[in-house]
Amino acid sequence: IRVMGSTGSGKTTFINLASGSGLRVGSGLESCTNEVQASVPFKVGGKQVVLLDTPGFDDTSMTDTDVLRIISAYLVAMYEQGAKLSGILYMHRISDVRMSGTSKRNFRIFRELCGESTLSNVLIVTNMWGSVDSKIGEERERELATSDKLFKPVLEKGARLLRHDNTEASAHAILRNLISGQTATLAIQHEIVNQRKDLAQTAAGSELTRLLKEQAQRYDDEVTELRGELELATRAKDEARKELQEEVERKRQEIERIQRDVGRMATDFLAERSRLESRIVEMEAENRRYLANLK
Repeated sequence: IRVMGSTGSGKTTFINLASGSGLRVGSGLESCTNEVQASVPFKVGGKQVVLLDTPGFDDTSMTDTDVLRIISAYLVAMYEQGAKLSGILYMHRISDVRMSGTSKRNFRIFRELCGESTLSNVLIVTNMWGSVDSKIGEERERELATSDKLFKPVLEKGARLLRHDNTEASAHAILRNLISGQTATLAIQHEIVNQRKDLAQTAAGSELTRLLKEQAQRYDDEVTELRGELELATRAKDEARKELQEEVERKRQEIERIQRDVGRMATDFLAERSRLESRIVEMEAENRRYLANLK
């Protein structure tokens, strides 16, 4: 079962609580998950479960392109080796006052990565209920479930919205919703393995490319505006011109980075896929040794 969500949404904490693992947890909104991590195997309802921790699309140490590359390469390598997902958990903080533009963007990429046909294998899990008044939390939950701009479209197509109260019993109750159902082939797996698309051609890759190009255009517009301000500041010998010059340079570098990321998406994916194929074999061997030690 794969666990996804924004940076700081409690993915690793949920996995450690459910499985008894000791995966490293980030502090605040700083991410420490820059690689796919697997929990130790554990039992839920008599079935063996492994939870997969993934970096969020708003990771503080990687670009969104890096995150998509890592997640997609792992999913594809799993699929090619015959491992199937029972489902996906998408973690969301009920303590968030509103769902930010970044969170909405992340969820759009997540939705394209899964595909419409596998949404019945998706659980949207709200957590951090202890950080809000219960009535406020319920109002936010209602908005998440009924707004066309939030989770309503995926809930109508089979996804489910559940609460997590930060206990092991709650985590296991959530997981029981997935362990007895059919396994899922995600859209990204089908597109790359069966349809032989490269990452940039997939629905998730295309959506991320579109979003990055929009971001680059916004930066370009901001650079044009800043250059106008810089020209005025230079004429007036304003002390602010140094700061304006530095801001123009930062925006220009960010535009160049986005263009590089888009251009390298397919080639970097192939390298990551090759690396992860051997890593998955190692992880499976580690799990077998762990289970043998338990016996």
